[in-house]
Amino acid sequence: MADRLTDDVALSLLGNTIPTGAILFVLITILGPISGAHFNPVVTMVFAIRREIANAAIGPYILAQIAGGIVGTFVAHGMFELPIFQISGTLRTGSSQWMAEAIASFGLLLTILGGLRFKAEAIPALVGFYITAAYWFTASTSFANPAVAIARSLTDTFSGIRPIDLPGFIIAQCVGALIAVILAGWLFSRAVPQRFQLPAKE
Repeated sequence: MADRLTDDVALSLLGNTIPTGAILFVLITILGPISGAHFNPVVTMVFAIRREIANAAIGPYILAQIAGGIVGTFVAHGMFELPIFQISGTLRTGSSQWMAEAIASFGLLLTILGGLRFKAEAIPALVGFYITAAYWFTASTSFANPAVAIARSLTDTFSGIRPIDLPGFIIAQCVGALIAVILAGWLFSRAVPQRFQLPAKE
């Protein structure tokens, strides 16, 4: 839709940002109680490391995440009368892009783990807002999800990524997520300090 309505790259990016953040809020809210809102292989990887998901579920979850992304891409092509099967030609590579993906994934996992520690009911909003912001503060537009990266390699539109660029993105996403696990294990294991309160007036 963004490609069709404007040739302005900034507006196209904004057109990708708003629905992504909004639909994440919806999906996490309604599907979180069913699947834990595992739409992302690095999220599943982190929960596996923390031993909070059954080993037998890891493979099926990741396969479902990748398949869901690919099917979603094909459906989007069909809705907008584009060729269903495409390969992206959009160049996304280099140290700045990899660093951006590591930071995007680090921030996403730290947001999720912090939300679980302090305010689980706010996670849908936290993730939606985080991804909305990360579209703009990262050079890579914050894929932060290997399944999304794979799906976006199959669309030759504004949001695409060349298949040859996938390994760098996926490695960076995994590295960022692992750093988040380490930091969260230290940061969020501490006792929550009591809020400072003024003495009551007599």
